Amino acid sequence: MQKMPSMPSGRSKFAAAKLRKSDAGAGAGILAAVLVAISLVVFTVGANEGGSGFFGQMRNAAQMVTSPLQMMGSAITSPFTGLGNVFRNLTAAEQTLVELEEENARLAARNVELEEAEQSAKRLQSLLDLRDTHSLQSVAARVISGSNDSWTSSVVIDHGTSSGLAVGMPVVAGDGAVGQIISCSPTTSTVRLLTDELSSVSAMLQGTRAQGMLQGTVEGKLKLALIRTDQSVNVGDMVVTSGLGGVFPKGLPMGKVSVIDSDPGAGYYQIEVEPLTRIGNLEEVLVITSLTEGQQASDEDIANADAADQEAASGHSAKRLVAEGDGGDKEDEESETGEEKQGQQNEEQTGELGSNQIGNRALEQSNGTDSGAGNAATGSEMGNDLTGGQNSNANDGVAGNAG
Repeated sequence: MQKMPSMPSGRSKFAAAKLRKSDAGAGAGILAAVLVAISLVVFTVGANEGGSGFFGQMRNAAQMVTSPLQMMGSAITSPFTGLGNVFRNLTAAEQTLVELEEENARLAARNVELEEAEQSAKRLQSLLDLRDTHSLQSVAARVISGSNDSWTSSVVIDHGTSSGLAVGMPVVAGDGAVGQIISCSPTTSTVRLLTDELSSVSAMLQGTRAQGMLQGTVEGKLKLALIRTDQSVNVGDMVVTSGLGGVFPKGLPMGKVSVIDSDPGAGYYQIEVEPLTRIGNLEEVLVITSLTEGQQASDEDIANADAADQEAASGHSAKRLVAEGDGGDKEDEESETGEEKQGQQNEEQTGELGSNQIGNRALEQSNGTDSGAGNAATGSEMGNDLTGGQNSNANDGVAGNAG
């Protein structure tokens, strides 16, 4: 009988399969190593060729072939990519959008808060700078309300008598003087602003030191009065407190000259002043509680102001006398001749006064006194409008000299 071939056992089959897998793995490893070696050789040769050799030309040719395909693929896939982004945005979670909106609102509110804090810091710093520059003894306060009517210009601050404040104390902002306290309660005070029509503060031009009065108007503006036309003033000149009266410290800025006008023959300028502080935007102020000696007007300032007032009054009276015509000319001649002018004026106005004047001159001549000098001094005061008072003063002066 013919013998049948034996079937391989299970163990031999497993060994054969393992051997085939091992051979395949070894072949793949060898192939990978060969490819890596070829790649290294190609890369090295291509680098040495600098793109002009065989491998460089092959690379360029491959790029020329594949570039249209790449562009076509990009054009085909771009719309789908855009649509994908749109769908992703549309399908974003609603909770995420709500969170983003809340975060945006929170950041916006924080930005406003920081901006407000910065503005407040700037205003407070300007107050501190003004206080330190002028060595002011003051109390800080906040404006809590404005004027309750349309015909006054005032504000209310949050400090009163319990903080040591009193009626008449000056009030300043970061840019300079703004007003004066006109009424106080224990916890609040009312401040009349410079632009109120009842406000009047002694002032001067910082450059020329010309003295005047800064006054408010019905329109809520500022005007500088009592600056004579023979004094120098220009648009842009700084107006500061003069310290006269002992209320405001000397040298606090208040505004700048904006308009200068004068009528023909007028003795004073019509001057408008632009305030340095925006009166309607006051928030924080300083109330000056007391003045030091250096902050008040000096004796020289007071003397100059008095001299300016006397000169202004004398010039105004002289102009009025000239305007009166012949009567004014006659009075001017009498003031120059002294005693003779005095007697003539008395005789023209009142017969009785004229008789007394003649008698007094006779007494002066008999006593040998120098009455002419006294009457000349009296005649220089004839610029007053009250003529009867002038005659009475003249008679009294003559009688005194005669005695």
